Amino acid sequence: MPAALVTLQKRYKLVVLSNVDRQSFAGSNKRLGVTFDAIYTAEDIGSYKPDPRNFDYLLEHLKQDFGFEHGDILHTAQSLHHDHVPASRIGLARCWIDRQHLRDGGGAGVTKVPEEWPEPHFYFTTLSEMAEAVAREGATGN
Repeated sequence: MPAALVTLQKRYKLVVLSNVDRQSFAGSNKRLGVTFDAIYTAEDIGSYKPDPRNFDYLLEHLKQDFGFEHGDILHTAQSLHHDHVPASRIGLARCWIDRQHLRDGGGAGVTKVPEEWPEPHFYFTTLSEMAEAVAREGATGN
């Protein structure tokens, strides 16, 4: 995953919207190989995804911190329940990283699967696949 994040950061701001506290994320972050442009945690927000307040906070701070508008954001995540359902409700473009191959009948583990799946705009089974697609697009200029 670190190589994928490095590739993606060449073209995009990388922002984390996490369901953990800052100290817990700092431990994970050491293994990820990049310095994120922003990290917004449940500790900062005072709620956990899928609470709409998390996404309100995300939109407000992306505007404030980077000048990003709603249409500038591609919310990329694995969890349908925690990320894609609430991001879909507010109309964000979404990329599903389906590491568990849920779409093809894989298991969801402990994550709740929503009754109705929001259709993602982009679909990959790994972040590396996404980074490779971004790198190919950049190489061709498309």
